[in-house]
Amino acid sequence: MSASKINVGIIGASGYTGADAVRLLAMHPNVEIKLLTGNAHAGKALAEIYPQFGGLDVPDLVKAEDADWSTIDAVVCGLPHSTAQDVIAKLPDNVKVIDMSADFRLHNADTYRQWYGRTHDNQKLLGEAVYGLSEHYGDAIKNARLVACPGCYPTAALLALLPLLTAGLLSTDDLIIDAKSGVTGAGRSLKEQNLFSEVAEGMNAYGVAAHRHAPEIEQEVAKAAGIDDVRVNFTPHLVPMNRGEYVSVYARANKAKAADLKAAWQAFYADKPFVRVVDEAPATRHVRGSNFCLLSAFDDRIDGRVILFSTLDNLVKGSSGQAVQNMNLMFGFDETAGLGQQPLYP
Repeated sequence: MSASKINVGIIGASGYTGADAVRLLAMHPNVEIKLLTGNAHAGKALAEIYPQFGGLDVPDLVKAEDADWSTIDAVVCGLPHSTAQDVIAKLPDNVKVIDMSADFRLHNADTYRQWYGRTHDNQKLLGEAVYGLSEHYGDAIKNARLVACPGCYPTAALLALLPLLTAGLLSTDDLIIDAKSGVTGAGRSLKEQNLFSEVAEGMNAYGVAAHRHAPEIEQEVAKAAGIDDVRVNFTPHLVPMNRGEYVSVYARANKAKAADLKAAWQAFYADKPFVRVVDEAPATRHVRGSNFCLLSAFDDRIDGRVILFSTLDNLVKGSSGQAVQNMNLMFGFDETAGLGQQPLYP
């Protein structure tokens, strides 16, 4: 299918992740954007909400329930968690789905109910869903009908951790993940805590010991380490910037130094175009607007411990970019198609 074009719909195109999916897919050589949904803005042109799209020839927004799926090959879903599962369940079986919500990330329905406050009503789809960490589950993604894109924090943390855990270079005991994200990670809906005057010139932790990305990280860490259960210390912080994500991981090494960890990353990601290993501590400005993730490792001054850094753009590699990357894998396109944007620096 690599020479063909597919018709794509974007569900929730009026949100930040949906809009970024439009931005990326508009330049994709194998994609025609044929459908955009946005229930609160149905009937409007996308440019009425996002003037930067004024030059694009894309359809007006419609309600999801009024959409015609008959000519659609794939959808990128940017709806909030607990909403996406209901819409996805009604899509025709022939439509491939790349979901950016949390509704199909957790394999255990009881864990989902515990952390997201509602039952999972689509057990069949949950069983079919493939966890969409592109660099690690590419073979399964290629054959999937439904891919659940990881959260932005898990993407950054797991890209750093999984190769090292699989190789036995890190211990799962006492894993500390200190994470920071720009405000767009909270979505586009109006929230008092996200007002400019609440966010600017400051930084704060949130979801302390209770953030919903913790069980997602634990699910994949346990799988990579070959154990039944694990607990990580995960604390996210909100920083006064629009885009960007920065994760610092403090871990015990299994008789390994930072040089060993970087060598393991370089070997694992040698043929992965979007993950790069750097010597210095990376910065969010080095990935802004791109689908890249930068990794670095240092020996701690405490013997036997290491410090890992991982940074990405939360709206691209942490969401819409990874969705496009997964779509490329599902349809046999070049994995980098539509994702050639270099970081916007400074």
